[in-house]
Amino acid sequence: MSHNPLNPNQATSVGISTARLWRREWQVKQQGAVQWLYPLVLFLVIITLFPLAVGSEPQLLHRLGVPAVWIAALLSLVMGVDDLFKPAMDNGTLAQLIVSKTSLPLWVLIRLSIHWIFSSGFVALLSLLAILLFGLSWEEAGALLASIVVGSPMLLMLSAIASSLTLSLKNGAVLVPLIALPMQLPVLIFATGAVDLYATGLNGLPILALLAAGSILSILITPWVIAMTLKMAWLN
Repeated sequence: MSHNPLNPNQATSVGISTARLWRREWQVKQQGAVQWLYPLVLFLVIITLFPLAVGSEPQLLHRLGVPAVWIAALLSLVMGVDDLFKPAMDNGTLAQLIVSKTSLPLWVLIRLSIHWIFSSGFVALLSLLAILLFGLSWEEAGALLASIVVGSPMLLMLSAIASSLTLSLKNGAVLVPLIALPMQLPVLIFATGAVDLYATGLNGLPILALLAAGSILSILITPWVIAMTLKMAWLN
């Protein structure tokens, strides 16, 4: 579905207010419900098929539960970023933002924040299904949820960078996973390792803190990098 560009009356020489940007992006996300539901459906399909594929042996399911959920979360997140910026480029929204001197990094941050709520935020909640599907304890499921919450912002930022870099390419959406996944693998390894530590009675908090620090750093830096990339793509 095509997203409507900004109302010309809202574009002024002093830019657009943060509240107005947030309200507009929230409405755009709600209007594209089908698009953001696809990754969630993919996540549910993957974690549901895992128990069917490996059998009903409890110990094996328990051991594979955390990696299965994280792999499903990673794939669903990568699947949902191919249209993060292209609609704004095609319908003129990006051009109006630049002409109106609106802060592009702020717009990127708002757009990514709302995308995170509708993707990783819901995935974190759905990860609690691992209690039923893989036999995880509530403590393990809680650690898994926490690892997704603190690690997924970094995953999203890396995917968004890949999406912005391939924006001007004809089949750029195909290249996004190839660029993003190698950079995201360390996050996957650290996150699953933190949950495994909790499962064995050890302290996984330092790893979660490291993931949180990485996510905060990526949130501070990535919008500026993407804004510069988007502006270059628009000028070309």
